[in-house]
Amino acid sequence: MEIEYGAEVIDRNGKVLGSVDYIVRDTYTGEIRKFKVSTEIVDIPLLFSPEDVLESTASQIKLKTVFRSSEMS
Repeated sequence: MEIEYGAEVIDRNGKVLGSVDYIVRDTYTGEIRKFKVSTEIVDIPLLFSPEDVLESTASQIKLKTVFRSSEMS
């Protein structure tokens, strides 16, 4: 699975959430444990794990879920 710094992150419906800002790796295996998405949609950081990813390329990550916030109508 490709998760690259700066990749665009979208939800299952194609809504752009932001981009990968930080990747946390297992220090022993090097596997990705989670990644942080910088976004202007909410005030808190969005953290996802590889299990949350439906599809990924070097430039785009599509999540399994649909993102909803109280700010969106």
